[in-house]
Amino acid sequence: MSQGLVRDGRLLYFESQRKVEMDAVIYIHGAGGSAEEAEHYRALFPECEVIGLDYRGSTPWEAGPEIREAVAGLKVDYERVILIANSIGAFFSMNAGIEAYVAGAYFISPIVDMEGLIGGMMAQAGVAERELEERKVIPTDFGENLSWEYLCYVREHPVSWSAPAEILYGSGDFMTSFEAVSAFAERNHAGLTVMDGGEHWFHTEEQMEFLDEWIRNSRGF
Repeated sequence: MSQGLVRDGRLLYFESQRKVEMDAVIYIHGAGGSAEEAEHYRALFPECEVIGLDYRGSTPWEAGPEIREAVAGLKVDYERVILIANSIGAFFSMNAGIEAYVAGAYFISPIVDMEGLIGGMMAQAGVAERELEERKVIPTDFGENLSWEYLCYVREHPVSWSAPAEILYGSGDFMTSFEAVSAFAERNHAGLTVMDGGEHWFHTEEQMEFLDEWIRNSRGF
């Protein structure tokens, strides 16, 4: 049986005694979310071990290694690993180098154009690129710090995904444009489902019912 060390709700590593004859589902939450959100998916994957990862990193170069360590450990212990990742958690997962470890991924409102998102925040804050380069980090009135290091990273590491994937997108998503997500899906051979009237944050009863049905109809990994 697999043994995992959990500290403060955070999955740290696995020590495998023997491979478990079942699949594992790992959930990667978005900004402001938590590993406890994984509980929602237990009913959708009753035959699987469902695990939420309480990662600590706030950048792709910090969160990526945490995600990779957890997923690689699950791959050793379980028959297959299925990924569910939400919003920036999907972005971090795409930067984690885990495609070889997962059978497939469900991406909910994934951030697939971080450079465009940062550019939009810079415009909203009235910050020019040269100013950001000079100052390195600029706080904003809307609570987000603009970072030159972050902008350079996303330019140097465009997101891609080679494993099978299904994407759920809300037509009212203010974080990612439909053009960006549809281009990403086509470029990376991912399925794309759009909820008319859906938001970036799927949370209402109607939205969660749509999400659940999307997963049930997409089960093919």
